[in-house]
Amino acid sequence: MIAESAMVGEALNLRQKALAQNEEDLLDTAVREHARLVYRIAYSVLRNPSDAEDATQEVFLRVLRYGKKMSGIDDQKAWLARIAWRVAVDRRKSMAKLAGGTEEAGETLVAPGHGADRVLLEQERSATLERLISALPGPLRDALVLSTLEEIAPREVAVMLGISEAAVRSRSFRAREILRDRLVALAEPRTESRTDSKTEPRTGPRT
Repeated sequence: MIAESAMVGEALNLRQKALAQNEEDLLDTAVREHARLVYRIAYSVLRNPSDAEDATQEVFLRVLRYGKKMSGIDDQKAWLARIAWRVAVDRRKSMAKLAGGTEEAGETLVAPGHGADRVLLEQERSATLERLISALPGPLRDALVLSTLEEIAPREVAVMLGISEAAVRSRSFRAREILRDRLVALAEPRTESRTDSKTEPRTGPRT
């Protein structure tokens, strides 16, 4: 009886170790295959690399808690995408409550030399676009940024946002319209300024 009990106990231990190893393998696979997607979703909501990295870590910590449930999930990519979205949105709400009106601005040093002006111009354009996207109404911004992620099908975006695919397309279209109009409005003053400087009459003495 003692020997039989020992054998049963050893078998249970081996089974538990095998299950734990299987869960660890599933998590490793999820991280390897979908970490980039999770990060991009988090960044699309939080618009900050450091916050997106923290959210990505939180997503996979939550996945680790699911353990055995992972093996029964058919579409892990869509499942992880929904978790990433919820985590990022919750973080955005928490950050909005704690925001004190200050925002850290990152600086990028560009070495002088050929092409430096072009790099600075591209950085300025990217920063401007980021600010305009962040200023969009939440529903439009969310639909736009998720629709630009190639890894997520429109159907999955609709499920994540709790709206129809038609609504996703409509909101994305409206967001692009707003961005285009605002970019044009920002460009017009510069164009007018250059035109005025070229046509401004000289006031110096004539000879």
